[in-house]
Amino acid sequence: MTKPDADTTIWVVDDDRAVRFVLATALREAGYAVTAFDSARAVLDAMASRAVPDLLFTDVRMPGDDGLVLLDAVKSRHPQLPVIVMSAYTDIASTAGAFRGGAHEFLSKPFDLDVAVALAAQALAQREGHTATPDAVPGTSAALTDALIGDTPAMQALFRAIGRLAQAPLGVLITGETGTGKELVARALHRESPRARKPFVALNTAAIPAELLESELFGHEAGAFTGASRRHTGRFEQADGGTLFLDEIGDMPLPLQTRLLRVLAENEFFRVGGRELIRVDVRVIAATHQDLNVLVAEGRFRADLLHRLDVVRLQLPPLRARRDDIPRLAERFLRAAATKFDAPAKRFTPAALQRLRAHDWPGNVRELENLCWRLSALAPGDSIGPADLEGIFLEGASSPDARPSSAAQTTADDWDAALAAWARARLDAGRVDLHAEALVRFDKALFDAALAHTGGHRSEAAAKLGLGRNTLTRKLGPGRRPRRG
Repeated sequence: MTKPDADTTIWVVDDDRAVRFVLATALREAGYAVTAFDSARAVLDAMASRAVPDLLFTDVRMPGDDGLVLLDAVKSRHPQLPVIVMSAYTDIASTAGAFRGGAHEFLSKPFDLDVAVALAAQALAQREGHTATPDAVPGTSAALTDALIGDTPAMQALFRAIGRLAQAPLGVLITGETGTGKELVARALHRESPRARKPFVALNTAAIPAELLESELFGHEAGAFTGASRRHTGRFEQADGGTLFLDEIGDMPLPLQTRLLRVLAENEFFRVGGRELIRVDVRVIAATHQDLNVLVAEGRFRADLLHRLDVVRLQLPPLRARRDDIPRLAERFLRAAATKFDAPAKRFTPAALQRLRAHDWPGNVRELENLCWRLSALAPGDSIGPADLEGIFLEGASSPDARPSSAAQTTADDWDAALAAWARARLDAGRVDLHAEALVRFDKALFDAALAHTGGHRSEAAAKLGLGRNTLTRKLGPGRRPRRG
């Protein structure tokens, strides 16, 4: 780190006197000359009458003009002046707005003073032409949005990355288990990007039959195949100028992967059965719950396509890895349900929230949302207690601490009854595709047990289950890397 120059000036603007004092003191102790202000107007007046500082720290929420308005004003007059935006009320819109306005970094309150001083040194070094990497400084992240909620470190890091990546014309690969909110992240990246006024087009490649997927992506001309009575505009054309979100990209057939690779490289293609070369400007964001590196090793996904898609990777944490976010998520879902039902919002009792925290949430945030909607409709009274959760969770689906110590403690009859209760709960909540969901959870339970029994050896586990090893590998969930047998 470059030693501070006593002539280096830093301005701090915050309407909170305590924040101004402690931050200014820390920066002075680090060797900088610091001036503090309590409003955006005071800063702009000072810039009109005295020299411009070398670095500016500004809060977001202040009386009068807020920090983002100040950022715009400062950058319009002094585009090279580095600005660090601070806020205790951070969201993706504010974070992305700060970076879009040219902020050097976004600092979430409360922050470590050492982090703030390190950021100051970094910003000043970068201004002087030294190489600096903003992402190297920890603890500077946003915390929540209206659609994506989370105060845990994993989610703060995710939101900070979204704020930065929204402005960059880069391909993004979003990975994470089913139900973690991959499409919400893709929509946030689009909404806060320069493409926001153009279309956001989503396509689940696993939901379209392989023989129709090419036409869905690239369109077709009339007469291109049986039943093609008129021209069809594909998703790439629909997303021109905007963003195309390809969900479950790992399920795309290999021949179509080859064609997608060419489109990503050249930004042009032919419709199925067509001769007119179509040129498009599309940002592609892909998502998957599978380990694409495993698919590449098995010859089921092109390595060059993975490299093209995986310019930047965002890993979404499962809900069980951020249990502290469950109360806020549940509150939001209950409020949304109450609005939909035109009824007072219900709430979970502390004991019920503890039960929610103990659950493993194999369906992640989507499972929690469905649970809240069901309880909003069916639970009696305004409070939801542990008794209202009985029969909703499958036995053995809670956290390890709550599980039986032996499989012998659960009889076949208990298992059948729990499965029936689970199915009734889903049906009562209006869920569909129960058979597919049940098969996924059935496979997971079997595979977990078999892999634990064999110490993680796939070949032996597959043999115990009467399956081929490739079948077991294909069905394993994301991030599962058992040892090769």
